[in-house]
Amino acid sequence: MEKASLAAGLLVLALAWGGAVTAWLGHSFTAAMVVHMAVVAVASPLIALALVQRFPRQPWGWPGPIGASAIEFAVVWGWHLPATHDAARHVAWVAVLEQGSFLLAGLLLWLACLRQDPARQAAGILALLLTSMHMTLLGVLLTLAPRALFTHGHVAPEHALTDQAIGGVIMLLFGGATYLVGGLALAARLLGRRGELS
Repeated sequence: MEKASLAAGLLVLALAWGGAVTAWLGHSFTAAMVVHMAVVAVASPLIALALVQRFPRQPWGWPGPIGASAIEFAVVWGWHLPATHDAARHVAWVAVLEQGSFLLAGLLLWLACLRQDPARQAAGILALLLTSMHMTLLGVLLTLAPRALFTHGHVAPEHALTDQAIGGVIMLLFGGATYLVGGLALAARLLGRRGELS
């Protein structure tokens, strides 16, 4: 299970960062959002599942679930400001910084939430639900925005708003749903343990 989860997570990262998405969707906002969701909502939890099995104890100084959720919020919203998002699309080192921070924030959150301590799992449920809410909100804002907020040079100006709306729907569906499912899975596991103890 550990090796399969780690291999799957690394494969997702390789596909996301290796150019497969760009080859499929071009240099569009939709492509950027698919890569973003692949990193934080697919690769990060898969890698975290493997790391939690190998290192079950929380390292000293590691943020708790709520703190990790706040870090993820700052990273995700910060990179979706027009200036920072456009810089990451046009400057290579900024793109590396963006993707690295997405992965780090995703791992911080999922590792904090997947620890075995029941008290921490309860906080993890809340953290994942809060993350689901802010991902959903950002997806809605991007989908319903009255104008294109980002500059993607390979997308014709008349298609930019549609491209942005599709990217917003991807965040709404994958971002919101993944964290919601994660929170519900933690809740089910926590309730199962309480049932065993009663």
